Amino acid sequence: MNRLGRLPSSLLSLGFAMGLTLAGVAQVEAQRAAAGPPDWPCVQRLIPELAWGTMWTGPPLDELEQSWWEDEEIGRVVRFATSRSTPDEQALERVREFVDSVDDEDAEQRLTLLFSGLFELTDRERRRTIEGIRRASRAQLTRLETISAMVDELEERRAADEADQVGIEQLSETLFWEQRTFQQRQQALPAMCDQPYLLEEKLSRMVRVIMARMP
Repeated sequence: MNRLGRLPSSLLSLGFAMGLTLAGVAQVEAQRAAAGPPDWPCVQRLIPELAWGTMWTGPPLDELEQSWWEDEEIGRVVRFATSRSTPDEQALERVREFVDSVDDEDAEQRLTLLFSGLFELTDRERRRTIEGIRRASRAQLTRLETISAMVDELEERRAADEADQVGIEQLSETLFWEQRTFQQRQQALPAMCDQPYLLEEKLSRMVRVIMARMP
């Protein structure tokens, strides 16, 4: 009986292991449908940073005479709305409450500061998310190389004149779990790839609320 207990020996066959490796390669290549660097695994096109001019038609941010965090109320709204722990609807509602409370006479300045803060922290979080995706992708590529090398080693051991059955069994077990880890993490990548888009969409919804009140 093999050391994997309930796992049938057929699962550990060389053909099965090689099949899993080829399937892994296919998954990685399929997820690179969009143009991007080798460590970008998403079908979504890689846009490393957001450009505020694509979503904001108010006063230019580079002409602001005040930083958003210097207005304490705006700072609180921005940090609450962009916190990972804040549900999207609560973030939108908090922004809406602030927008509705602003006096007409300084609405343009304060709403521009609000956008500046929301944009800066969202873009920062989005960049961190993208780097996390790329780190995960690089780890997957490394794991795939490891699996490929293990398959080659297993083939060599099985072809030896005096095959070490215990060593083969141990390597087969290690290979199986390495492949399983690869597949599980590969399946998690699409959800990770959605995160930059979701952050951008959340920001866009808040910006629409702000723009609706701009003079």
